[in-house]
Amino acid sequence: MKAVNTPRAYGWVARFFHWTVAVLILAAIAIGLYAGGLPQGGQSQMEAIFAAYSVHKTLGMVALILVALRLLWTLTQTKPRPLHPQRRLENLAAEVMHGALWIGMIVMPLSGWLLHSAAPGGFARILWPFGQRLPFIPEDAALSGRFADFHEAGWWLLAGLVVLHVAGALKHAIIDRDGAMSRMAGNPDRAPEPPSAMTGIMSHVLAAVAACTIWVGAAFLPGGSPVQENAPTIAVLPQDPGTSGWIVEQGVLNIEVTQAGNAVTGQFDQWQADIAYDPENRSGRVTVIVDIASLTLGAVGDAAKGPDFLNAATHPTARFEADILPPAAQGEPHVAHGLLTIAGQTVEADLPFELTLEGNLARATGRMGVDRRDFAIGANYTDESTVGFSVVIGFDLTANRQ
Repeated sequence: MKAVNTPRAYGWVARFFHWTVAVLILAAIAIGLYAGGLPQGGQSQMEAIFAAYSVHKTLGMVALILVALRLLWTLTQTKPRPLHPQRRLENLAAEVMHGALWIGMIVMPLSGWLLHSAAPGGFARILWPFGQRLPFIPEDAALSGRFADFHEAGWWLLAGLVVLHVAGALKHAIIDRDGAMSRMAGNPDRAPEPPSAMTGIMSHVLAAVAACTIWVGAAFLPGGSPVQENAPTIAVLPQDPGTSGWIVEQGVLNIEVTQAGNAVTGQFDQWQADIAYDPENRSGRVTVIVDIASLTLGAVGDAAKGPDFLNAATHPTARFEADILPPAAQGEPHVAHGLLTIAGQTVEADLPFELTLEGNLARATGRMGVDRRDFAIGANYTDESTVGFSVVIGFDLTANRQ
């Protein structure tokens, strides 16, 4: 068997690329579906999900490398001539199908890598010694969600193209019985000699345009993960004598957790802050109510809001009620000392924060660390190999005095 292609059949190098990439892509699709159907329960179940997705991503990366090598090889090779040059429409359809498959074999693993790169903190590592993220791709939950939508729609399209490709091969083998399968699957020496034919440049152009259109269409399919905008709702605490009420005009309430050794950041998109603060006494009171269902946390947002963790269905809000204490000394931060309630459990908590006042405008930023075990969150995760114990809650807001 020759390494190079001939007008009659593909050489063993092209055959190796064809069947190896086919197996890798089908295996990646199967493992991705398997991982998506795994139950999200205790630590062992989450570890199984991470492991399955790691294999899925690794297979995709190997397939991407082989497809790139296959493309370089193909550009140097003769393409076997069509067996039925008179069937122009059928040949055009075959070119469109092959072109769409080529594009799919590139954009699907690439979109998966983009999704992996943009996901805050990462989710299930690629099992290779190279970098995990593509350069110039920011960690952004919204961007990751858009890549995820395309990746999900794209696999359906790729699976459909594979089915049509197989159906075409079976037609040649069962109906036409023209020996076309021997070109890639059988003995190339037994492949029939095709008649000489020139394929028009226009047909190649039409096929390329059609193949690209198929995949561009996948990018505009409606996504299944709508991205919420950061739009916190604000209210003002009734003013006590000697204090001033403040209205928060903009702000971010974020969260950072550790998953499988990686930091994952997210934010709550709906929350309410009621603030009373007296600049003269440098003290006051604050009440913050957080909508747990508004949490976005990369690829693990749904799991974080599920019954094993924050349990948004049973405990839809978290609450922090605290007294604002003046700084202990010049240059020291303020501290909000009070009660933090998450998932139905209440503990004492201190939130240190920096406060800057410019007339009636205030800016405050702060962070506090809590232990999820104090709130019975993730009780089935008894060590930090999957989910860390420490959780950091931070905020950055500006407010105007009324």
